[in-house]
Amino acid sequence: MANPCEVEVLNNALSGIGVDEKSLVSILTKSQNEHKKSMRKGCSKFFLEDERQFERWNDSAIKSLKAEFKLFKDVVVLSLMHPWERDARLLKKALKKGPPHYNVIVEIACTRSSDQLLGARKAYHSLFDRSIEEDLASHVKGSERKLLVALVSAYRYEGPKVKEDAAKSEAKALLNAIKNNNGDHKKKAMEEDEVIWILTTRSKPHLKVVYEQYKKISAKTITEDLEVELLLKETVECLCTPQTYFTRVFDTALREDAKEDAKKALTRLVATQEDVDLKGIAAKFEDKIKERVKGAYKDVLLGVLADDRQ
Repeated sequence: MANPCEVEVLNNALSGIGVDEKSLVSILTKSQNEHKKSMRKGCSKFFLEDERQFERWNDSAIKSLKAEFKLFKDVVVLSLMHPWERDARLLKKALKKGPPHYNVIVEIACTRSSDQLLGARKAYHSLFDRSIEEDLASHVKGSERKLLVALVSAYRYEGPKVKEDAAKSEAKALLNAIKNNNGDHKKKAMEEDEVIWILTTRSKPHLKVVYEQYKKISAKTITEDLEVELLLKETVECLCTPQTYFTRVFDTALREDAKEDAKKALTRLVATQEDVDLKGIAAKFEDKIKERVKGAYKDVLLGVLADDRQ
């Protein structure tokens, strides 16, 4: 007969983000059939009895477990791959999955250095015998196409110089484009050539000044004014306030009701943002990671965040 502590250990090992492999191994190797039967009865979330009192796995719980086991594998594979190959494969997968995953393309295009993004484009050539620009132009429909093609094609200046007068002028141009495109019969801001030009050619230091100038002349930030254009909002966040974007990824993934895509986003972030300072995020989410994340996957997350705190 399983004692309540063992049932609790099993439930905890299978619930949360990731799976506690060590606890599972301990239970499985020390338990006999009758013992396991009593544990199944204590884990009603994962085991059911039908009208004939036949015991079986809960199919929906099994699908969830497959995803939890896969998180650790994914973070290992992504971490070991060459960064250029990794980004090229992530771009290809996001493009294949369609519009709900275009944020991955934005994330890669906007958070990498110019040389890293160029490397990803070279890797895409080698892996798929096509250019990412070609595939985006062929598969993306609507207003997102122009933005995404321009973002992945960018090779930005990365020095510290900023043109203050140009930044002020461009902040006004963005404000006009966003404020004047909120009607039913008007274009989206991302369909405006000047918006695309500013966001895809200017350096990140310059765009951060544009962001601040926008806030001065408007009652809100650019991202607050872009609530209805999510992809453009995420573009601005990744370019101008990446910590805001990263914090939201952590927060969404670590909720009790987190969806699989949210957890995958956390895995991707941890495995791909080697050059990003995650100190503030580490301090904010460390306790929640310890509470919600299980096993080796938790060890990887905490290890990466510990390195960023040094």
